Order: sequence, then C-alpha cells, then structure tokens
Amino acid sequence: MQEILKINMNKANLTGINLNESNFKRPNLIGAEFIEANLKGFHFKGANFREANLEGANLNWAMLRGANLLESYLVWTNLTGANLEWTDLMKVNLGWADFRWANLKGANLEGANLEGAEFREAHYLTFDQLSKVKTLHDAKLNAELLNSLSKEHAHLLKGKYSYQLKNL
Repeated sequence: MQEILKINMNKANLTGINLNESNFKRPNLIGAEFIEANLKGFHFKGANFREANLEGANLNWAMLRGANLLESYLVWTNLTGANLEWTDLMKVNLGWADFRWANLKGANLEGANLEGAEFREAHYLTFDQLSKVKTLHDAKLNAELLNSLSKEHAHLLKGKYSYQLKNL
C-alpha cells in the first residue's frame, strides 16, 4: 500500500484519478474534486473533505473513520463496505449513494440528503441517525428501520425532495 503523509490538496482537481489502496494520514482535501475517482480501499482516516465533490467516486471498502465530509457532494458514490465510523456527514448530498455493508457507527447524518440511497445491509445505522436527515425519499432501508421511521418521521419518506444539483 502506498503511504502519503501530511498532504494538503485544498481545491485540487483530481477528477478520474486512480488512488486505489493508497494511504493518507489526515489529509486536507477541502473543496477538492474527486469526480468519478477510483478510491477503492483508500485510507482517509481523519481526512478533511469539507465541501469536496466526490460525485460518482468509487470508495468501495475505503477507510473514512473520523473524516469530515461536512457539506460535501457524494451523489451516486459507491460506499459499499466503507468504514464511516464517527464520520461527519452533516448536510452532505448522498443521493443514490450505495452504503451496503458500510459501517455507519456514530456517523453524523444530520441534514443529509439521502434520497434514493441504498442502506440495506448497512451496519450500525440507527433510527436516531436517520431521524435527523433532510430526506429519505426512495431510500432503500431494512424493514425494521423503515417501519419505525414511517411511524414517527413519515415526512422524511414521502414526497419528492427538490434539492439543488451542484453547479459544476
């Protein structure tokens, strides 16, 4: 595994880059562009991705534990098997993202757009986390979470939420 230490890539354009199984130690990636990048198995533990654009990126089995993704754009992102423990996903646009087998223990999803996101088979996802999101319209959830949310937070599941697409 390639190891990269103490790197600052604020506002870097890394569209389509292939950093498969690389390792960053707390990189600063504020506002960086990773559109359709291959970051499979990548180690971003503690990274600062605030306001980054990872639309369509492959973060399959990536380590994002404790990362800051506040207000980032991750529409159509593959997060299958990713470790998102204690990750800040507040106000993140995660529409149609794939979270199958992802670890979401303690992840902050407050105000996140989860329209159409795939959460079946996600690990450590709780009712409390999902009750604070902006929308779950068309999200795929396990039956237990879906039933609980439909009783107490039906507004999150119904109606089309009209969010703005990021101007690229």
